[in-house]
Amino acid sequence: MTAIYGHWVAHGLASFEYDPPDVAEMARRHAAITEAGYPYLLAEADGRVLGYAYASAYRTRPAYRFAVEDSIYVAPDAQRRGIAHALLGALIQACTAQGFRLMVAVIGDSANAPSIGLHAALGFNRAGLLPGIGWKHGRWVDSVLMTRPLGEGQASAP
Repeated sequence: MTAIYGHWVAHGLASFEYDPPDVAEMARRHAAITEAGYPYLLAEADGRVLGYAYASAYRTRPAYRFAVEDSIYVAPDAQRRGIAHALLGALIQACTAQGFRLMVAVIGDSANAPSIGLHAALGFNRAGLLPGIGWKHGRWVDSVLMTRPLGEGQASAP
């Protein structure tokens, strides 16, 4: 997972971090997410991690407790094999089973057609655009916000 995430930090716009975290920091982040009760999924083949996805708190204030943010990262050489689709689909199911009501995608770069398309294919709708919210790789980068209701969504009280 560290190598996958590190690649996208160094070469992509999915993360707005500048410096790839080391193994210890990635382990700390993983522990924080799983200890808080959020799902963390891996896609593996032949003993190698090909991708991973997890949900985390969208915001920490109590009123947001039924909303989660998704994160998905796939190894560069494992792209276009359905891994992200499978991971996100399983993450949606896991979060729905846990009683969450809304999943939020915060997608780095409005030109990130693969991630926007993936989310749209799994029922997400565009909710907004944060133009030029980040500076990375020598340019301003947008964030696209997409949302997907989970379970009954906002149709009933939790």
